Amino acid sequence: MSMRYVSLKALQRPRSARSERLGSSWQAPLPNEDGGSWSPAKTIRTDPERLAQILGATTKTNHYGEYLSVRCWCAQPPRYSPDSRALKLLSPGAPDEIADPDQWLFLDTETTGLAGGSGTYAFLVGIAWWEGGGLEIEQFFLREYSEERSMLFALRERIAEHPVLVTFNGKSFDWPLLETRYRMSRKISTPSFRAHLDFLHPARNLWRLRLGSVRLSELEKQVLGWERGVDLLSGVIPDYLRGGRPERLVPVLNHNQMDLRGLAALSSRILSLLGDAENLGQDALELFGVSRICEKRKQHTRARKLYEKSIASFLPTETDRAARRSLAKLAKRDGDFELACELWKDALGSSRHGYEAYEQLAIYYEHKARDPEQARHLVRQALNGLRSAFDAGDITPGAYREFKARFDRRMERLERKCRRPLLDVLATQAHA
Repeated sequence: MSMRYVSLKALQRPRSARSERLGSSWQAPLPNEDGGSWSPAKTIRTDPERLAQILGATTKTNHYGEYLSVRCWCAQPPRYSPDSRALKLLSPGAPDEIADPDQWLFLDTETTGLAGGSGTYAFLVGIAWWEGGGLEIEQFFLREYSEERSMLFALRERIAEHPVLVTFNGKSFDWPLLETRYRMSRKISTPSFRAHLDFLHPARNLWRLRLGSVRLSELEKQVLGWERGVDLLSGVIPDYLRGGRPERLVPVLNHNQMDLRGLAALSSRILSLLGDAENLGQDALELFGVSRICEKRKQHTRARKLYEKSIASFLPTETDRAARRSLAKLAKRDGDFELACELWKDALGSSRHGYEAYEQLAIYYEHKARDPEQARHLVRQALNGLRSAFDAGDITPGAYREFKARFDRRMERLERKCRRPLLDVLATQAHA
């Protein structure tokens, strides 16, 4: 998850004998009233020891220097053992280590911006792992730029201990950002891990249709039944850098801790559904989401059963159409044309799904039932429906042209097939 700094330069403090004796000072640029440009910076005094005390942090040292570490342990969520079948759905090519929860390392960053790239820094890196039946959380806080290497080295050591990375949108944001920081350090090699489990994408499949938003805090509330209360305000970091009290950083760390706890609990819920949706899935949209994941991973038999169960559980109209379309495709793949034809006939109509159903039925009657006349009748119905929909403005010109071209080609071929027997008879008579 990302929070914004006004400027990372504001974190830098001079290394001089005077500053070591009297404490640190840094300059934070202040926005103008119109928010457009920046006025000259003013000098603000800080006390690193007081900052560490307020955050409950310990100063750690390695051969790259100092960094701040905050540790805590949470009984909730409790440790769990992930289902191996569910993990194979999530990451089919991953090694067997992913089934060992002791190898997992949950990771979440707070950064100086959302754009990524070489100018974005992770000023707070939160990690967590299972320990003592609960979740052990450690947070690395970057007080100034010069501490980045020591923080990156500490993170590298933790990844070596727990080589299965677990994130929420980490494949697209958190880890690419950290990879950039490792490369920019020119001293510390990028850590290697055995697998990377990103739970954003299965969360989208399972809950986006119902909730719209799949922000982690929203999933905690709607799926897990958690209530964070008043969460972090977006202006906390800039306020602190412009001279706010260091106490204002406490909500930043709390927000990061909640993200790690939410990720751990959500991963448990997702893996439970992926492993046993047949018994645990009470929500039709959740069943539909697991069906889509199974179909994508080519677990067609299970996908078909779950599509049937989701349809029987009363899906919203558009989702129900999508489920029936996917179920018909799987039934066709299995050679169950009785079910496929039933679903296609129910779907006939003036919609993209309806025109695709006309097309699939025409293909069936032409190639499987060997009834080109019936296939031609269906294509003619589809063309008439297309023309009516176009005249009424119920279909876009692009979609109209696309479907009309497909049906015209099919009609031309079917008409040749339907004329062929008569031509064969005439040719036989002429030969006689």
